[in-house]
Amino acid sequence: MTGPGGVTGGSGPGRQAVRVVVADDDALLRAGVSLVLETDDRIEVVGQAADGLRAVALCRELLPDVVLMDVRMPGVDGVEATRRITADGLPTRVLMLTTFHHDDYVWGALRAGAAGFLLKRASAERLIDAVHTLAAGESVLDPAVTRDLVAQVAGRSPAGPPPEPADARLAQLTAREREVLRLAAEGRSNREIAALLVLAESTVKTHMKRILTKIDARDRAQAVAFSYRGGLMAARDPLGDC
Repeated sequence: MTGPGGVTGGSGPGRQAVRVVVADDDALLRAGVSLVLETDDRIEVVGQAADGLRAVALCRELLPDVVLMDVRMPGVDGVEATRRITADGLPTRVLMLTTFHHDDYVWGALRAGAAGFLLKRASAERLIDAVHTLAAGESVLDPAVTRDLVAQVAGRSPAGPPPEPADARLAQLTAREREVLRLAAEGRSNREIAALLVLAESTVKTHMKRILTKIDARDRAQAVAFSYRGGLMAARDPLGDC
């Protein structure tokens, strides 16, 4: 366990724990999240930061697998911190923590390179699972967060992403791949997509890999950003029955 802005040592000989930095300007929340994560012996909290500038510095210094980033922090906020981490080409994957699903910063963070979004009210199990999911190279998109992005695009509200013409890469996707991408953009997991489309989960994973290759996306979160920019999600209200 660390103090604010501090770092810890290793997790013991031979341990292959997921190394995490927790960034939030609320000291009690930082401590609470760190305690929750360290109930899992496969996770090690190696640092804490009270603002985005310190979070970026710790990521550059420690190269953690995952950083849990608060969206709103003084000085350098979570969006700008995410942009700097991504621009530096660091191996750290960013999981944004937001209080409200309609947080105006969410779209900016997605475009900045965040690999996932989770509401702060998420359960301990959900938080731990999200960290492992990001560390494994996948993304976590809370349905409550993606619901608002869909609404913003459909309503073309000022806070929403600017409308852009369909990308030529979108035309490369098959009808099935478009459906998988739509469901992923709604925040559905591979397991949920498999159940909805009556496919094997391994088949969904294969579709996602092909989608990422065709649209030149780094990960699932970047694919979601692409789906909004390309107008794929404006075609219907996919979350109306959630």
